[in-house]
Amino acid sequence: MDKATAIGVGLAAAGILGGNAIEGGKVSQILQPTAAMIVIGGTVGATLIQFPLSTAIGAIKAVKSVLFEPASNGHKLIDEIVGYATIARKDGILGLESVAPKASDPFLSRALMMAIDGADSNAMRDTMEAAIHQVEEGGEDIAKVYETAGGYAPTIGIIGAVLGLIQVMSNLSDIAKVGEGIATAFVATIYGVGFANIICLPVGGKLKLRTREAVATKILMLEGALAIQQGMNPKLVRERLSALVHDDGHGDKKETAAA
Repeated sequence: MDKATAIGVGLAAAGILGGNAIEGGKVSQILQPTAAMIVIGGTVGATLIQFPLSTAIGAIKAVKSVLFEPASNGHKLIDEIVGYATIARKDGILGLESVAPKASDPFLSRALMMAIDGADSNAMRDTMEAAIHQVEEGGEDIAKVYETAGGYAPTIGIIGAVLGLIQVMSNLSDIAKVGEGIATAFVATIYGVGFANIICLPVGGKLKLRTREAVATKILMLEGALAIQQGMNPKLVRERLSALVHDDGHGDKKETAAA
């Protein structure tokens, strides 16, 4: 599991529940299935109205990349590309014809096949950058699903609170239950704000980061394929690609979007 996600969820839960307990509150006071149904159901419904179903389904599937950090090793990818450069240097660009389809990523395989087929540098760059742009746009759309949900949730929470207050006001004859009813009504507001700021908005932000990482990886592949197409020395290929990665602070290398 992604460590930052796990730590963040734990700290948020501990801070909110711990603070509630210090103030003398009980967990049972904020466990309101009806409020949760109003907030989650209303937020999901409003979000679905705004986005195509395919985008919403993609957003659900993308949660996996938030919970689990994608395996990404810039140096391993560079080693692979330098290996292709060595083959091309020794046997010519056609020497890659048998190994290019087996590349670790379909994007890299496609770029190499374009080089093998004799495409010039400009054609390769234009074609592959268009593919990168599609990846970037798709990732942005998926992140916007959660950002949009984060905008709707607090408002839906207010709707839930108002609905609860309506029920309270219709039973003013039982004064003993008025205070309890008001407290229960405002739980929906807590759910709306919490759902937005602890789940929706952070998930949207993390998905944007994942998209930038994916785009940077593809830029690295494209630059490598272009270097091979230009007949660059394998050592120079490694130097060029190594300039496109930076240390993430944990010993692994991740690509930077600056190309």
